[in-house]
Amino acid sequence: MDKRAGKKIRNFSGESAYQSFLPTPLPPNPALDLDAEAVRLLVAANKQLAVLDAVSSRIPNINLFVSMYVRKEALLSSQIEGTQATLEDIFDPLIEENTNRDLVDVINHIKATDFAIKRLKELPICNRLIREIHAVLMDGVRGQEKTPGEFRRSQNWIGGQGSTLKTARYIPPNVEDMVQSMTDLEKYINSDDDLDLLIQSGLIHYQFETIHPFLDGNGRLGRLLITLFLIEKGLLKSPVLYISYFLKRNRIEYYDRLSEVRNKGNYEQWIKFFLQAVLESAEDAIATIDRLTALHNKNSAIINGMGRAAKNTLRLLNYIEANPIIEISKTAKALDLVFNTTSDAINRLEEAGILVQSAGEKRNRIYSYVEYLDILREGT
Repeated sequence: MDKRAGKKIRNFSGESAYQSFLPTPLPPNPALDLDAEAVRLLVAANKQLAVLDAVSSRIPNINLFVSMYVRKEALLSSQIEGTQATLEDIFDPLIEENTNRDLVDVINHIKATDFAIKRLKELPICNRLIREIHAVLMDGVRGQEKTPGEFRRSQNWIGGQGSTLKTARYIPPNVEDMVQSMTDLEKYINSDDDLDLLIQSGLIHYQFETIHPFLDGNGRLGRLLITLFLIEKGLLKSPVLYISYFLKRNRIEYYDRLSEVRNKGNYEQWIKFFLQAVLESAEDAIATIDRLTALHNKNSAIINGMGRAAKNTLRLLNYIEANPIIEISKTAKALDLVFNTTSDAINRLEEAGILVQSAGEKRNRIYSYVEYLDILREGT
């Protein structure tokens, strides 16, 4: 085993003996040796990220798009961990009544992202912030017994269901080494390393996953760290990159490439994979923004041709762009309109083919903004 990325540490003796991994602090030593392919990917990924940042800041209703992107990234990141939830579940207007354990995972991920972005204005990325985000991520979900908001105080391991320390695929640092490794990682995140910021974010994600400082939620938090680091360093103004789309599609390769660093010290292959993930995710996000903007403009034009009814109907369009599955009573309350006025506006959008009734009878009808959902659904 190559010692560049770390070494195995023997713990206990006799029957209880096992070996945990102690990662070498970042940056890699010897320094990264990037080939022509890696440099090409680095230039392309940085360029697309700059385009995405520019495109997203030109959108009239940026907060709306950000909330959509945060929801999509939360869903995809949770699906990587095996969460069984769909886009329709997240937008269910009766979500409070229909919540299950899988949905709580995704809702908490959305809350954790919102919390982290706000908190980043007051705190740099540090172990305190990481623990605070974890507390939100794990609030009231399975794994509640797994100390939300606190680094683990026992050994964990990675493997299939029913695996033990003896059969684990990977054993992260023991508790003492984990604490020291997280201190080292915090120093690196806040250092003035002259490596490109995208490369740094890839290294930080690898290192966090390798340290695995929590008993649960490491994958989701580690992927959120990528976005937070890019925002903190000014490469993104808002969380419009959903990198989990690429990582979910290439899930086995994602895990294999992280293992390749631990086993062989080969950071370079991981960095290439990571840059490809950023590049494709940025391209995908730009295309999605373009399609959602075109849809908004097309439907606004239809509504503007409705004469006196246009005003309330445009308000409804803005509402369904944030809530693409709606129920009449709840929508009326949110728009501060009476039931019949809201129902009329919904009927106009249904006649125009913008809304489609998807469930319910008479007073409890559910409507979906199908074209909008179709654009967002890709990859989920």
